[in-house]
Amino acid sequence: MVKDGHNLYPKALHEFHISSVTLLHGDGGVGTVRQLNFTSANKDFSYIKERLDVIDEDKMVHKYAAIEGGSLGKKLSALKFELKFVRREEGGCVLTWICNYETLPGAPDGEARVDEIKKMDDAMFRKIEQYLISNPDLYC
Repeated sequence: MVKDGHNLYPKALHEFHISSVTLLHGDGGVGTVRQLNFTSANKDFSYIKERLDVIDEDKMVHKYAAIEGGSLGKKLSALKFELKFVRREEGGCVLTWICNYETLPGAPDGEARVDEIKKMDDAMFRKIEQYLISNPDLYC
């Protein structure tokens, strides 16, 4: 999901209007810049560029930042994410997702939008989970 998102997301998340993911710089590791492209069904924006800042395989932590597109420059001045996977004894893992953002001066309070984004991202993570369970040999 972290290093191969450019291949995984279009397959697992087509319902969320992701048409493709293009690696603009790097190979999927730290420093990689990728662009998520959306279909015209996404009325809010057509793309978002992300930079991978941290991939700690031992701690199973992944941090990345939106650097262009999406809501940046329109409503937000900064948008950063942290994913942490914690192994469960009975198998599988629990994912903790943290989103830090800064709104632009004068932008409307976006608490309702934040809740909407949380719900959408939860649904996206569940779709990825379903896709990986349905394709167990994909990343083993």
